[in-house]
Amino acid sequence: MKVIDNLASIQYKITETCSKCGRDPKEITIIAVTKYVSVERAKEALEAGILHLGENRDDGLLHKYEVLGDRPIWHFIGSLQTRKVKNIIDKVDYIHSLDRLSLAKEIQKRADKPIKCFLQVNVSGEESKHGLAPDELIPFVKELHEANYDKIIVQGLMTMAPFTKDEEVLRSCFKGLKKLQGHIQDLGFSNMPCSELSMGMSNDYPIAIEEGATMIRIGTALVGEES
Repeated sequence: MKVIDNLASIQYKITETCSKCGRDPKEITIIAVTKYVSVERAKEALEAGILHLGENRDDGLLHKYEVLGDRPIWHFIGSLQTRKVKNIIDKVDYIHSLDRLSLAKEIQKRADKPIKCFLQVNVSGEESKHGLAPDELIPFVKELHEANYDKIIVQGLMTMAPFTKDEEVLRSCFKGLKKLQGHIQDLGFSNMPCSELSMGMSNDYPIAIEEGATMIRIGTALVGEES
């Protein structure tokens, strides 16, 4: 299917979900995850009206950036190796995977402008997933605050839920991230508004929206999969 048709279907479901839980659909930002598709398909997403594109590898982002430049708002959504920060830092608007001080230090060192970062939290505790454990989050936030990095804005939190159809498991994961967001906001640190929650993908975004997601990362259901 064409991206524009997939987008219409997703937007309808977002509107339906927001109506159900008393939210405004304008609060939800769709990030088209283009890691498994060609530059042409990513371009189709832009032409359909999607502003935000997400890549999880530096080489994939660089390849598409060569063609699309800064037309999209770029999100780096994968685990980011410290040594690869320099490759993407001047091209991205958001990094969704800040989870250690060594990475924060490198972002601070390499960035020419403040970068909106999401702290990645492994709410589900799965060994296969990256991110801070929930009980590590507040100590990490305090360390980050004490370091006084002016190139890092903690825009929000990100998590990946387990790949399951069990709604209660999914809901528990998303509720957990929402609760952690409140704890960070209570600290009142000026460079950490933590106003966004990046959670929900093709298989679970309606539940994520019900539990407070503001950014949803949609790949297969939106742009498909080509490789």
